Amino acid sequence: MVDRPYTLLSCGMSIDGYLDSPGIRRLQLSNAADFDRVDAVRAGCDAILVGAATVRNDNPRLLVRSPARRRERLVHGLPPSPVKVTLTRRGDLAPAADFFTCGDAEKLVYCPTAAAGTTRRRLGPVATVVDTGPGEDVDVARVVEDLSARGVDRLMVEGGGLVLTQFLTADLADELHLVVAPLFVGDSRAARVVGDGRFPWNPDRRAELVGVRQIGDVVLLRYALSPRFGAERSPGEAR
Repeated sequence: MVDRPYTLLSCGMSIDGYLDSPGIRRLQLSNAADFDRVDAVRAGCDAILVGAATVRNDNPRLLVRSPARRRERLVHGLPPSPVKVTLTRRGDLAPAADFFTCGDAEKLVYCPTAAAGTTRRRLGPVATVVDTGPGEDVDVARVVEDLSARGVDRLMVEGGGLVLTQFLTADLADELHLVVAPLFVGDSRAARVVGDGRFPWNPDRRAELVGVRQIGDVVLLRYALSPRFGAERSPGEAR
């Protein structure tokens, strides 16, 4: 079995299962109260992972926003925000993206051997590029094994759909936080929460729903996806 961090997947979707709209403007699926909840979850993690498409399209900063939560992490000897991690097939990432330029946390970029050299040259000193081996896709099992070796005990995966699909089909997730927004997208050109694949949770093995919480006009569904569920650590707790 792969030695890996406790892995929590977090995403929001429309009632009809979409992550976004097909238009240029980003679809707002959450609200202020839920953003604060996500911030609290981030503060309790060692690393946050997103796909390269999320870095390109959403330009996320991936920082802990609350000053109080940043101070709490510092008190416990942790950086203000978790390590940032992204996965890329081709290395098509801009070194000026907020992912790389905002915050002092370590930035890790995982990519296949074929893209490793060009990615290192493109990003220079703004990130550490890690070669995940041959093949067209990033081997997520190697990613989590490497993160564990780097001291990451708790990993938060925030998408997008391809990355969520990779972690779920590889059975590398322990917990899922799924926020449902009260709207429909109604356009098959938009990105779904997950793509096609063979998922461990199916009609013969249903995921365990462990919590339902209304947060303003959205609903948080919390699922246990492995026997490791509940291996909680409060923000700043020693590794």
